[in-house]
Amino acid sequence: MYIKKILLAIVFIGLAVAAYFAYYVYNAMFVSNTNFNNDVAYVYVPTNGTYEDVREQLIPLLKDIDSFDALAKQKKYVTNIKAGRYAIKKGMNNNDIINSIRSNNLPFNISFNNQESLEKLAGRISAQIEADSLSLLNAMTDEAFLKKNDFTLATSLGMYIPNSYEFFWNTSAEQFRDRMLKEYNRFWNDTRKAKAKAINLTPTQVITLASIVHEESKAVDEQPRIAGVYLNRLRIGMLLQADPTLKFAAYQLPQYKNTVIKRVLNVHKEINSPYNTYKNLGLTPGLIAMPDVSAIDAVLNYEKHDYLYFVADAKRLGYHKFAKTLAQHNAYAREYHAYLSSQGINQ
Repeated sequence: MYIKKILLAIVFIGLAVAAYFAYYVYNAMFVSNTNFNNDVAYVYVPTNGTYEDVREQLIPLLKDIDSFDALAKQKKYVTNIKAGRYAIKKGMNNNDIINSIRSNNLPFNISFNNQESLEKLAGRISAQIEADSLSLLNAMTDEAFLKKNDFTLATSLGMYIPNSYEFFWNTSAEQFRDRMLKEYNRFWNDTRKAKAKAINLTPTQVITLASIVHEESKAVDEQPRIAGVYLNRLRIGMLLQADPTLKFAAYQLPQYKNTVIKRVLNVHKEINSPYNTYKNLGLTPGLIAMPDVSAIDAVLNYEKHDYLYFVADAKRLGYHKFAKTLAQHNAYAREYHAYLSSQGINQ
């Protein structure tokens, strides 16, 4: 009778332990363990990251980190960390969280436009993917890469076609650069290449001219007409005399650092630079800015006309007045210069 009681006690204790263990396992695996108000939170696991890197990000997101630790060890996640960007949805339990951060690396869209230089582009991209700006810049300016793909430092910015692209967060600098080369080659399809050939320009030259057109006007409907003016000048061997190239040349000089040139003056036309199109015939050695796709296509689909000149329109800011003769252009220019003076814009 005494032995029977002992056996029953052992059974009850065993059942209690089993029940507690089942309750613990159930809570560890299937009870909600999130502690944030948004619908979703993201965990960014760096390349070669450790469980501690993940855990540090999870602590403020979870109600009970200890139960997560236990299940993570049981499911061997602690020794199987994969880099990437992972989503944790509000209300998820530990089991779902581990499944998500183990294998559901989420791609997302990154975008860029209007970057004035590779340095600024690298900074823009580094804010969106794991790679830092220095590694991105080093990859972008790698001499062997540029030479292999027929770019120079001056033209390399043109390889980056502004748009929105899908990437994984843990993309490396080299992976980003190589992907952009593929997108560049995809952009220059047979149709665009044929149009470039028809105007006797290479794709690089088209983008270089587009950068000037883009700096002249952000009005998409006017860009083809401006492109037509510059192509007319190129055909007859006339200097481009593009004011944005003078600004670009000036900003390379110490005295113009951290300044904004609102009015191009004769002193700017005397700057000794290959980007000074008032002195040097033909296109600049490279881009003066990153043009939008609209400006690139404006060059390829330029407006055919006889205009050789244009000047900003004081009565329609953002647009220009076009002229076929120098006399007509000078009259328009006097109007605009009078407007600038009336606004107190002298430099």
